[in-house]
Amino acid sequence: MYKSFFKQMLDFTLALIALVFISPLILLLILFLAIANDGKPFFVQKRPGKRGKIFSIVKFKTMNDKKDKNGNLLSDADRLTKVGQFVRKTSLDEIPQLINVLKGDMSLIGPRPLLPQYLELYSDFQNRRHEVRPGITGWAQVNGRNAISWEKKFEYDVWYVDQLSFLLDIKIILLTLKKVFIREGISQDGQMTIEAFTGTKK
Repeated sequence: MYKSFFKQMLDFTLALIALVFISPLILLLILFLAIANDGKPFFVQKRPGKRGKIFSIVKFKTMNDKKDKNGNLLSDADRLTKVGQFVRKTSLDEIPQLINVLKGDMSLIGPRPLLPQYLELYSDFQNRRHEVRPGITGWAQVNGRNAISWEKKFEYDVWYVDQLSFLLDIKIILLTLKKVFIREGISQDGQMTIEAFTGTKK
């Protein structure tokens, strides 16, 4: 009953309350990020949701669009702005996804939505992560986030799908707050973002 009905109702209620409560912070972040990113405070990208259905995820934009003399984007490290670095380290860049939760694209808790091009690379086991709506945070995020391997991340995702419950979601929320506070597992050593998934190694 929780998985099929109450979870989405609770997601909507909590997301709405959170957006209202932190609206002053959201407006402040929009202002500073707009200044840092030439008037573009948001980052929108296509991601697969439940059953692989594609939706547009919204995040705060932490990197500018600066390019080299050949018109190619600079590296992530060179494009990460100072305000963007703070927003990313504190996970504030995830806040706009509360809108995705209100729309029903996402849940507060669930496997993180990845890139559409990864869909054809998943094994049948790994693809089970799409049996539930993706989340702003999840079991993989509180067990290493970007600091663990893709294979281990998918194991955690599918474990969550099988064990999903109200008490588990509460536990993940509490662990997420702890992770954000100590800024643990934000990225792999020496990288701004995790390496691209190229398929499971045999």
